Amino acid sequence: MSVGSRAVVVGLLGVLLLLAARLLTTAPPLPPDGAVVVIRDGDGVGEIARRLAAAGVVRNALLFRAWARWSGRDRTLQPGTYRFTAAAGIPEVLARLAAGITPVELTVPEGLTVREVADLVAERGLARRDDVTCLAADPEFLLAAGVPGPQLEGYLFPDTYRFAPTAAAGEILETMVRRFHERFDAAHHRRAAEQGWTVNQVITLASIVEKETGKRDERPLVAAVFANRLRLGMPLQSDPTVIYGIPEFGGTLTRADLNRATPYNTYVVRGLPPGPIANPGLAAIDAVLEPARSPALYFVARNDGSHEFSDTLADHNRAVERFQRRGR
Repeated sequence: MSVGSRAVVVGLLGVLLLLAARLLTTAPPLPPDGAVVVIRDGDGVGEIARRLAAAGVVRNALLFRAWARWSGRDRTLQPGTYRFTAAAGIPEVLARLAAGITPVELTVPEGLTVREVADLVAERGLARRDDVTCLAADPEFLLAAGVPGPQLEGYLFPDTYRFAPTAAAGEILETMVRRFHERFDAAHHRRAAEQGWTVNQVITLASIVEKETGKRDERPLVAAVFANRLRLGMPLQSDPTVIYGIPEFGGTLTRADLNRATPYNTYVVRGLPPGPIANPGLAAIDAVLEPARSPALYFVARNDGSHEFSDTLADHNRAVERFQRRGR
C-alpha cells in the first residue's frame, strides 16, 4: 500500500471514529414528559437496547448493544424502573443502568394528615402532591387498596419506607395501606370486635388520641377519657377535631371555631367524628383498644408536653386555672 493510500485509510478511520464518538455522546431529544424504561431481572442487553431505543432514550439500539459489550457494561446492567428526564449519551445511560436505582427513603411520622403526607412525598422528590391528594379522594382506589373506611385518612401507616425514585402515587399509597393491614393484625381485629368497635371507629379515636398527646405513656389515659365520655354520652370536646374540620385553619382556635357547625366539631356533635383526623401509629391504636383503667373525664395541658387529668369538672376547672390561666 502506498503512502497516499495509507493516509486515506487513516483519514477514513479517523472520520469513522469521530462519527462513532458523536453517535455515542449525542443524545436524542426526549419526549416532554421524559421516558420510563423497565429492566427486568434476566433481560439481555439486546432487549434492553430495543426498549431504550423505542422509548427514545438512545438513537440506535445496535450501537448501544455494541458499546455495552465492548465496554463490559453488558454484564453489569441492573433491573429496575428508570425515569429519564434529561437527554444523555450512550456511555452516560450505560453508567446509570450499571449503577442501578438508589431507593428514596420516606419516613412518615405519627399524626400526619393525608395532605401532610402528600407534601412529604413531594418534598422527597417522589410523586407530585396533587397526584397523591387526587388519588386519596378516589373511591375506586380506596376500594381497590382495601381501605376499611370511606376515606384514606387514618390508613397511611406511619413508618419508614423505601421507594424507587419513579414510584407512582398509587404504588406509594398502596404500600402504606398494606403496611396498615400488616400492623393492624388479627389480634387487633379480635380486640376491636370484643369491644364492639369497627376498624374505622378504632382508627378514628386513635387519630384523636394521637393528635392530643405526643407522650406514649399518656395515650392510654387520653383514650380512657374519651372512652368514658362516649359511654356517658358526653361530647368529646377535642380541639384537634375542630381544627381538622376547618379547611384553611389560621393557626389560632377561636370561640367562633368551637361553635362552628362541622361534622368534625366534637364540641357541637356528640360521639365520634365521621372519620379519622390523622394517621395514627400503633401505640395510639393499642391505647384505644386497651385504655387505662381510669374514671377521668377531663385533661388539660401543663404546658410542658404533658397533661393533668381530672375526674370531675370542679377539679378540671382548678387545673385549668393552675396551668392555663395563671400561666398567661
